[in-house]
Amino acid sequence: MATERQLIEAGVATTVAGPPRPWLRIQGTGDASTMWYAVMRKQERGVFIGTLVLRHGPHHALLAKRGWQEVAIDEIGL
Repeated sequence: MATERQLIEAGVATTVAGPPRPWLRIQGTGDASTMWYAVMRKQERGVFIGTLVLRHGPHHALLAKRGWQEVAIDEIGL
């Protein structure tokens, strides 16, 4: 998991073209803050998939119950 800004700074992506696979964009608002949102991940078939979810809501609880893990802020990066 990495932010778009981190991928651009590392030269993996550009502002015009998104990052190549295996990086996939997680849809979210441009002003998503980790105060309100949690980055969640789950390993499927050897690959991590991720999503952005409102923290402490029913969807957050459902994902946690289904084995999704919340990604700590300091783990977000290349």
